[in-house]
Amino acid sequence: MISSTESAPSVQAAGFPFTAIEGQPQLQTALLLAAVDPLLGGVLVEGPRGTAKSTSARALAALLPAGRFVNLPLGATEEQLAGSLDLEAALQRSAVVFRPGLLARAHGGILYVDEVNLLADALVDLLLDVSASGINRVERDGVSHQHDARITLVGTMNPEEGQLRPQLLDRFGLFVRLENVPSAAVRKVIVKTRMAFDADPQAFVERHAAAQADLAQRVRLARERVAAVAWTDAVHDDVAQRCQDAGVEGVRADLVMLRAARAQAALHGRSAVTPADVQAVAELALAHRRTQAAPPASPPSGEPAQPPTSEEQAQTPPPAPAPASQAAGGAPSGQSGNGAALSADPSPDNGAPNGAPADAWGAMPPPQLVAMKTVKALKPLPPKKA
Repeated sequence: MISSTESAPSVQAAGFPFTAIEGQPQLQTALLLAAVDPLLGGVLVEGPRGTAKSTSARALAALLPAGRFVNLPLGATEEQLAGSLDLEAALQRSAVVFRPGLLARAHGGILYVDEVNLLADALVDLLLDVSASGINRVERDGVSHQHDARITLVGTMNPEEGQLRPQLLDRFGLFVRLENVPSAAVRKVIVKTRMAFDADPQAFVERHAAAQADLAQRVRLARERVAAVAWTDAVHDDVAQRCQDAGVEGVRADLVMLRAARAQAALHGRSAVTPADVQAVAELALAHRRTQAAPPASPPSGEPAQPPTSEEQAQTPPPAPAPASQAAGGAPSGQSGNGAALSADPSPDNGAPNGAPADAWGAMPPPQLVAMKTVKALKPLPPKKA
């Protein structure tokens, strides 16, 4: 068992309250679900600068009952993340002692990674292995050690600074893509809230203390009852169909969506998952795994199909114009007067370049055969004089 003299990071009393965040309801939902069920696989938050990504993730720490919130710096080394040999014990006592890293401190809690898309490849591979197995194995510097590391990843990234590797992207259970501020009114509310916090952080926190305590209590109760929340076959069928329509690979999306819907139900005090719970979490589980758009809903049998909308009509290309000979009413070349089929050898003067079909506008011309040219034989070089 690992013993460490380092205490868990404490949350500053003047940290921005989670309940005071404005304009990001989907982000708050995803973070609360990860707090209720850490086995969801964490949350990845993607968005432009200044959209409260880091603020929301850090504010989640105050709602964790007994978990830890550990920050992984962008310049951290593999030894700091996984752990290494305790040099002080080795030099003073000639003892081989393992010094725990950030993964050991984050066990049972949240490991927060800012700008996760800029992490070194070695750290990304290590996070992949640990998040998949729940065990941190260290084989280095004469140390052979392993310990439990059931971590929940919370990462933020700005897509303008680079994309995330697909392997790590799929490990995140939930994904939130933040857009820019939607309106001037929302922008005004966000700025006023932040200005009030900066003017007097302590007073601002005290005004939201009751709401924070109520939400923390809901999270604590939800964590206790989430394993007992059940779902019906109809809910499972809904989840399976959504994943099938999205064309996701594997069944990780199904597992994440069911867990997220269960956490959503537990957070609202329900003992069973409802279709509304699935609807609330579906996009969070499918946004980064979807490979195809959902097919349009077909009308029930016996009902006529709906006519295409104006947008669909605008996207449909117009039919190709008929050749001039057909427009004039004459029979095309190679067709008899009794309406026989068109000839398989079309006329070369039908208006298309190099004999291409008339309706293949912009098509490449067919390949042309080019005769090979003979090359004169090369004369051998004269031998060098001795």
